Amino acid sequence: MIQAIEDFLFGSRRLVLVLMALLTVVTGYFAVAGFKMEAGFLKQVPLEHPYVKTYFEYQKDLPGANLVVIGLRSKTGDMWNVDYFRKLYQITEEARYIPGVDRARLISLWTPNTQILEIHEEGFDLVDVVPGNVTADTMTQADVDSIRDRVLTSDLYGDLVALDETASIILLQLQEAGAGDGDISSTANLALEVADIMEQKIRAPFSDDKTDVLIIGFPKFIGDIAEGATIAVAFFGLAFVLTGIAVFMYVRSFTLAALAIGSSLVSVVWQFGVLGMIGFALDPLAILVPFLVYAIGVSHGMQQVNLIATQIAKGTDGMGAARATFRRLLVPGSMALMTDLVGFVTLYLIPVGVVRDIAIVATIGVALKIITNLIMLPLIASYIPRDDKQVRLFIRARAQRERLMSYIAKIAQPRPAAIVTAMMFVAIGLAYMVSRERHVGDITPGASELRAQSKYNQDTAYIATALSVPTDVLIIILETQPDGCIDPAAMNYADRFSLYMGGVPGVVSVDSLPFAARYFQSIGAEGNLKWRELPPTSRQLIGATAPVPTTTGLLNDRCTILPIIAYMQDHKATTIETVVAAVEAYEEINPSEIVNIRLGMGGVGIIAATNEVIEESEAPLILYVFATIIVLVFLAYWDWRAVICCCMPLLLATFLGYVFMVVLGIGLKVTTLPVLVLGTGIGVDYAFYLYSQIKYYQRQGLGLADAYEGALLSTGMAVVYTAIMLAVGVATWVLSPLKFQADMGALLAFMFLMNMVAAIIGLPAFAAVLERLAPPRGTRPALV
Repeated sequence: MIQAIEDFLFGSRRLVLVLMALLTVVTGYFAVAGFKMEAGFLKQVPLEHPYVKTYFEYQKDLPGANLVVIGLRSKTGDMWNVDYFRKLYQITEEARYIPGVDRARLISLWTPNTQILEIHEEGFDLVDVVPGNVTADTMTQADVDSIRDRVLTSDLYGDLVALDETASIILLQLQEAGAGDGDISSTANLALEVADIMEQKIRAPFSDDKTDVLIIGFPKFIGDIAEGATIAVAFFGLAFVLTGIAVFMYVRSFTLAALAIGSSLVSVVWQFGVLGMIGFALDPLAILVPFLVYAIGVSHGMQQVNLIATQIAKGTDGMGAARATFRRLLVPGSMALMTDLVGFVTLYLIPVGVVRDIAIVATIGVALKIITNLIMLPLIASYIPRDDKQVRLFIRARAQRERLMSYIAKIAQPRPAAIVTAMMFVAIGLAYMVSRERHVGDITPGASELRAQSKYNQDTAYIATALSVPTDVLIIILETQPDGCIDPAAMNYADRFSLYMGGVPGVVSVDSLPFAARYFQSIGAEGNLKWRELPPTSRQLIGATAPVPTTTGLLNDRCTILPIIAYMQDHKATTIETVVAAVEAYEEINPSEIVNIRLGMGGVGIIAATNEVIEESEAPLILYVFATIIVLVFLAYWDWRAVICCCMPLLLATFLGYVFMVVLGIGLKVTTLPVLVLGTGIGVDYAFYLYSQIKYYQRQGLGLADAYEGALLSTGMAVVYTAIMLAVGVATWVLSPLKFQADMGALLAFMFLMNMVAAIIGLPAFAAVLERLAPPRGTRPALV
């Protein structure tokens, strides 16, 4: 079959290459004309998770997770001056007309829904903080002083106004198309549009030597990611140049180096073209994927040009070298790429939009590699004329590498193999134990995808410390019958639950309707703390809860929910796990027939849902990848020994990847899980190429040690060089303004090197040990 494919392709090489050239032109056009970036809040969440379903059900009644906080901070003293309030008014008006803003929930000192309760001899009054007869144009310092008096005697101090009185915030809730039912297909590209508007119309005009504008929230976060991703293209260019130089230094031929790099670039062009044709937009968090696909292509291209250069150095012409390379590497290369392909396809099993986008983009790219790297590259190489000068340079460089490879080949001898195998088992055990300490989700406060010194994280840190209410919020929904807010039994349950949550580690403070009712109950008794208790009857509850508006998020219009708002110290994975476990434990110990507890509202609820989905999907995903590798290896070699030889080094490298994440404090998230899958795919690529060459030389009558030396001299050198080359290339990402890209660069570089070391050292060691313990009896047909 392979011979028939080879004869057809090389017999029709001109026609095949012309068709590929036309395909490149067409896809290149669509890659330029159809490429776009798009981000939406709904793509970041697992839509089928119970928490997210709770979010969709109650998002119109309560503040959701897609919140934006805009702060205006005075640089020259406190905020109590006319100029500050005029700017705050203008920002409030600009925020009102941001696309997707729920204007009814816009909260600022200037909005009419910001009121305080005043008590005087005639009773209670709810008054606007900024009276309706005060405008920004007519405002005086006396008006500002009056506003200050009202704020400082209310609960707005520390909520909307900073404790140091230098800043105030504006809160807005965004609604995306499709948010009502979670329909991603109807979701507009709102986040990037909102981020751009906030920069152009809010931050830029109102940030000067007197005031500073602070903006946090999902749209601004994803906007900063997109901006950093644009800058990060320069690092892709740097990595491209470095890999190009490295390939040339290995093969000593501009033509072959251009072939390896060019074939990988062509597949990326095809990839973007296909995405443009189907109208697929790239999410900013998936910006790494095209380069990951490019790196896979360079890895396989390096194997191709290495064998081509080797065949030419032995005296073969371009056609003979290309055909020999195609014949020897088609099956192992296809098997390796199929493993990569299946690994990325399994990512689609994670029900998070952005992860599925990564799966689609990567799957298309890797599938196209089979054509560009395994077919197009050798076909073009068949036209390469023999260059005696290049051959001499290649042989001279190869001689130096052969001495090193011959030394490494001793690992396949019985005694070194036994020692290395024992060390591998110990390393796998230790790495597994350390890997269990890995965390799912964020390990650091703030946006872990951005640098700690980024404007976004600085704004987050200031708002979190300047206000008495943290920015990380988990809202627990207590469902009741209608009028549950005046039902003593339901309110008492909510009250006890609120007190319990206030004592959970990681929770800074708690707000709930029972707490508000206690407060208003004491106000009716002139603030006497003895009366700060929950009213025992429905009639008294009516009076205590009536002053609480639905805009506070503590109740809805029909009083069918009693939300408990837990303000958390951060959104680290460990903090979220502790709080969620506490909620579940309370529900189990204190069951109720009149109250149903549901989690999911608030930003932390969405993060908790995503973390749970990633954690539940991680083990099955890795198992699917390894199962695929086991099946493909067995089909390729028809030998269970091959499965152990290829998979054990891969297992070690995978666990070492987890260890690396634990040591560097990198959490397992939607941005890191695909990297682990890629690392697994790259590792088995190395194993396929090495083991195939070992079997090739064994079929020629060589013993294992000599066969392994032959494998090292033919493909092993390329494996080592490729791993180092790609590691150096992605290591440049540590300079990226995006922390998640820097983390991924470091993790990828580590995975490339560890997979190479594990394959080069572990594979022959296991092969030698197994050959002595269970020597093969006879032969069976194998693909390779």
